[in-house]
Amino acid sequence: MKSIGEQVVVITGASSGIGRETAVRFGQQGASVVLAARNEAALEEAAKEVGRLGDKARIVVTDVAEWGQVNRLAQEAVERFGRIDTWVNNASTGGYGTVEEMSIEEIERIIRINLMGEIYGMKAALPHLRRQGQGTIINVASVLGERSVPLQAAYCAAKRGVSGFTEALRLELEHECSGIVVTLIVPSSINTPLFDHALSKLGVKPRPIPPVYEPKVVAEAILFAAEHPRRDIVVGGAGKMLAVGERISPRLMDRFMLMRGQMFKIQKTDQPDNGQDNLFKPMGGAGSTTGDFGQRSKSTSIYTRYLEQYPNRKRVLLGATAAGAVALLRRVGR
Repeated sequence: MKSIGEQVVVITGASSGIGRETAVRFGQQGASVVLAARNEAALEEAAKEVGRLGDKARIVVTDVAEWGQVNRLAQEAVERFGRIDTWVNNASTGGYGTVEEMSIEEIERIIRINLMGEIYGMKAALPHLRRQGQGTIINVASVLGERSVPLQAAYCAAKRGVSGFTEALRLELEHECSGIVVTLIVPSSINTPLFDHALSKLGVKPRPIPPVYEPKVVAEAILFAAEHPRRDIVVGGAGKMLAVGERISPRLMDRFMLMRGQMFKIQKTDQPDNGQDNLFKPMGGAGSTTGDFGQRSKSTSIYTRYLEQYPNRKRVLLGATAAGAVALLRRVGR
């Protein structure tokens, strides 16, 4: 695979949060970056950071819920830079409320942005990557696609759909020996502006489920995947524990989340909701990388950096853990 500095990268959701941080980091390492989102002013500010070392940034105002706009994004990237090496499907939005409280239009919009937006990105990038005989598609899902939580049903469903679609596409491309790598990034809770932008029917501003990590932790994983072929990367040890718990006993996870209503309480702040969201139209302003939950957020993930990104190390650790568990059971048995 090409080094970062040689790549042409397309990033959706690049006006804020994970997408913005990722775009800036690609730019810092010399990549040519095409930034896409709905907020033109925020894209322009982000592009200044990416392109300050030269003419290596281009913005394309894009609503990922519209196939025509995403297809145009791919075409403009190729017209400007001649190719696409890495396509990052990252654009996302949130919605908080019970299933009964959410309207059909709101549920549909969340799924169109979070699921169809990534499917459109894959479809738009594929012809160009196939023509080149190589390239990388990186899809940003969520640990909530592995284990659902209350009050975010549509978001959880969409992210689970991203995981399933990614897996199927990967199998098809590997079967064809296409040379195209498909990677799934699975973040834990991240301190981004999503919680300021999310639709909320909670009566208060929502908050991420702790522990919370900074956007740069995800950006580091995305840049790593752009240079090193990986099947999937879970960002944050907390997310991995949640996913493992779901595999071991979904019913036990249900009971844990329902205990004293903690999974309902933990997603609410004590701050009143301002009634503004970006579900149907973008928020104004210059955009930002981080949200309001940085006081106790983690700026790194040892688990992701040293284990999740290196599957062989992870397998050795899991093997050693299993062997230790067997030895302990034998000792107890004696």
